[in-house]
Amino acid sequence: MTPELAYFLKINVAIALFYAFYRLFFHKDTFFHWRRMALLCFFAISMLYPLLNIQGWIKAHEPMVAMADLYATIILPEQVVTPLQEPAMNWQEFIMQLAKVIYWSGMLLLATRFFVQLGSIIRLHFQCSKSKIQGVRVHLLKKETGPFSFFHWIFIHPQSHTESEISEIITHEETHARQYHSVDVLFSEIMCIFCWFNPFIWLMKREVRGNLEYMADHRVLETGHDSKSYQYHLLGLAHHKAAANLSNSFNVLPLKNRIKMMNKRRTKEIGRTKYLMFLPLAGILMIVSNIEMVARTTEKFAKEMMGQVTEEVAMQAETTNIPELSTREIQEISLPQGTKGKEVTETQIKSVPDSVVFQVVEEMPDFPGGMKALMDYLSKNVKYPAEAHAIGAQGRVIVSFTVKKDGSIADTKVERSVNPYLDKEAMRVIAAMPKWQPGKQRGEAVNVRFTVPVAFRLSDPELPKAEEIKQSDLDEVVVVGYGPQEDSTPGAVGVKGENADQAFTVVETMPKFPEGQAGLMRYLARSIKYPVIAQKNKEQGRVIIQMIIGTDGSLSNVKVLRSVSPSLDAEAIRVVGNMPKWEPGMQKGQAVPVKYTLPITFRLQ
Repeated sequence: MTPELAYFLKINVAIALFYAFYRLFFHKDTFFHWRRMALLCFFAISMLYPLLNIQGWIKAHEPMVAMADLYATIILPEQVVTPLQEPAMNWQEFIMQLAKVIYWSGMLLLATRFFVQLGSIIRLHFQCSKSKIQGVRVHLLKKETGPFSFFHWIFIHPQSHTESEISEIITHEETHARQYHSVDVLFSEIMCIFCWFNPFIWLMKREVRGNLEYMADHRVLETGHDSKSYQYHLLGLAHHKAAANLSNSFNVLPLKNRIKMMNKRRTKEIGRTKYLMFLPLAGILMIVSNIEMVARTTEKFAKEMMGQVTEEVAMQAETTNIPELSTREIQEISLPQGTKGKEVTETQIKSVPDSVVFQVVEEMPDFPGGMKALMDYLSKNVKYPAEAHAIGAQGRVIVSFTVKKDGSIADTKVERSVNPYLDKEAMRVIAAMPKWQPGKQRGEAVNVRFTVPVAFRLSDPELPKAEEIKQSDLDEVVVVGYGPQEDSTPGAVGVKGENADQAFTVVETMPKFPEGQAGLMRYLARSIKYPVIAQKNKEQGRVIIQMIIGTDGSLSNVKVLRSVSPSLDAEAIRVVGNMPKWEPGMQKGQAVPVKYTLPITFRLQ
């Protein structure tokens, strides 16, 4: 739902609530001026309350945040990750488009009617002759129609009325003119144009028009005119057709309500205090509106976070952890992955210009022979520079490059530097790669930007066992240097030997969340809640969690590999710790414990 649509719906909900409130508490009293102010306030508050931002106050109160979390979890639609497909017909989109056409058509018709009526009044103003009756300037109608007024223009057909009747009419219409009742009429008409599908706006308009007539009738009786003769006069004008519906007509219907209100006993003055009751209602509407906005912020954050996680796993759904090679130069290698930038907008033309470089495409580029061949290539070519080893240099070098349409590597660039020797080695290996299979968008080969983080890490000779990869912004290629006493340790990938109690890093069949990656996305979207204290302190970032998925699929040894703040770390651990059992990893047909890393991004809007 777009913010504009949410704003529009909030206006209509408020109008319905205010109308019900008005009918319940104010409909029968005789405080006409107070009723007028209340009705105008209802319109104004309906339009303004969705714009008032008290999200800071909402977030500062735990019960309010809990309500926002409940709204985001239960009321807002859950985000479901599904494969992209082109449906034969999107009925939801069709219905939405049809609704838009109907709404705008109705609004256009009502707006046309409004301007036609306004134009007719202006035309009468110029066509009618002017005169003064009982000291009041009036417009003399040429045809026998009911008297009416529009702002300070009073229209009357004198030949149709007696002197006493003209006096009553002048007093009535002058009250409309002096108190600017036409402002209320125009405002209610404009609201009806924009919210024409809402039946409560038409009922509210009727209340506005009726209350204005009550005010004018009350003024006529206050000036000393006889109540019964005035009421008979109104009944006599019931058959007269009004010249314009946009004006304040003297004989506006229903006359029965006007006569009943004139004969009604005045409401006691203490009754005015009840008009303060609508203030709590306005406050509740504002709080609910901001709770909804906070909930949508939470839901949007979860959706964006899930979008980032989806990008991370989209190319290697079964290999979230990084495989390790037991060679002297390379102990751990993670699968390369594209940067998490915004997806390049798909071009609508058939031929993509050579200058366009995509970040994410339908078919990502692939190394010849696949990932296994890429790991073989790296294991044979990446060397820890002796100069860097001698000075103890280590760290992560992030190299980006473009896989061209013909599969060649171009525009190699160090995005994050560590040491000139390590940068040079990473650049050398990437630049020397053979041609890749190019990426494709809509079946056409395109240029794709690819980023590979290469982490050079010196290892203590006494600790030959594999270290777990700390997954960060991107999966990474990790190159480990060893001292001269180091011996390579053969065995299964990612573990030291075949000890069943030792967790694997990569196995033949990786563990899988129930219902796969889509199920994982749904679980995280429903479960993650932004901690209130973290929002107050403006804390954001990516928490990387590692856990061990046991042979029965249960999770254990949940810990934070990369911390952001205590509150965000605790939330990430809570969500991961509450996960259901996974499908365990398999090695040589047997379930084995496997280490698994998962990044969870917290981002403030």
